Amino acid sequence: MSKSLSYVLVTPYTIAKSRTGGVLARLLSRTDLSLVGAQIFAADEKFAVDYANILRVRAPANQLMLLADYAEKSMGPSGGRPHRSLFLLFYGEDPCEKLLDVCGHIYTQHVEVDAISGETIRDTYSDLIFSPDNPNEVRYFEPAVFTPRNQEEANIDLKLIADFLDTQPNIVENIKYPDPSKIERTLVIIKPDNWTYNSSRPGTIVDMFSRTGLRIISVKIHRFSLAEAIDFYSPVRDGLRKKLAVNYGIKAQELLEKEFGFKISSEFSNLLQTDFGVECAKDQFDQIIEFMSGQSPDMDSGDPKKESDIKCMIMVYEGANAINKIRDVLGATDPQKARDGTIRREFGSNIMVNTAHASDSSESYEREKDIVRIDHNSVASIIREHLS
Repeated sequence: MSKSLSYVLVTPYTIAKSRTGGVLARLLSRTDLSLVGAQIFAADEKFAVDYANILRVRAPANQLMLLADYAEKSMGPSGGRPHRSLFLLFYGEDPCEKLLDVCGHIYTQHVEVDAISGETIRDTYSDLIFSPDNPNEVRYFEPAVFTPRNQEEANIDLKLIADFLDTQPNIVENIKYPDPSKIERTLVIIKPDNWTYNSSRPGTIVDMFSRTGLRIISVKIHRFSLAEAIDFYSPVRDGLRKKLAVNYGIKAQELLEKEFGFKISSEFSNLLQTDFGVECAKDQFDQIIEFMSGQSPDMDSGDPKKESDIKCMIMVYEGANAINKIRDVLGATDPQKARDGTIRREFGSNIMVNTAHASDSSESYEREKDIVRIDHNSVASIIREHLS
């Protein structure tokens, strides 16, 4: 069976209530689909109306009219301020059916509270409340997510969405702060060890970051090239030499003295640290680069600027004291030294395979965002390639 694209659109209310991680966790852990694109965007009034009109021509009217009305009234700007939505693009066999199964249907009739199982995303995060006096009058409706029912609908929606996203920045700036001088941005990478197979881990990590109260203003799926990975982690190279070279040299000395039964001279000990230790530190750096890009700096892998098959998710968080708040939830670089309750303590394996990265300063954020081209998102081009 051929593979195709479909999508889930996470509503502004779901994002504002920090439910994004829970939604993502279900989508990733309950399907075999690949998440190939993601983008935060702020819908304008025209997009909201256009998307609503597409929904209105579809049946059954009792469900889709609710979705259409919601899209027109709640996805676009209100009070002059646009709102963040999250677009998630999935690829695989029968993506529409699989995503709809996880997202769930809308109940257009009265359902007892105890009859709702919480199995689907809409069971858990959506609301449909009728008037107690009029069973046909909807008092409140929040769908949590949008997703098409079949491939024909998906392709129509995807064209509209691609055309709109092509005109949008990849960082959403939709709020003015009383004191902008207190606001920071920080870059987070959910690393490759979270994407080796479908699981709830990426969503759970996003959910743990949400405890900071910070706003997600950018999301993208990124695949590091060899050149990008070397550039991104270049500050780590000197740090590894300073931290590891001496330790490796001392450990090598201890092993040699134990094996051969004699005391090594201070001159040879220094050589072990400056030569062998430095070589070990270089190997650690090379392993980090290969972990992030799938390519070793010592390998002749062709074009170093070609993106790899190794997937990461990159996000930008914004808010007061954002850098320290994110790093506090993330935990120490070494998962074994991270405090209980942190992301690295819960999911990290070692200093290299430690689940996620976060900028350690405003200067690092500025440098890192340029390397990963945070202003660029490939979602629209992926859609166009599929539809062509």
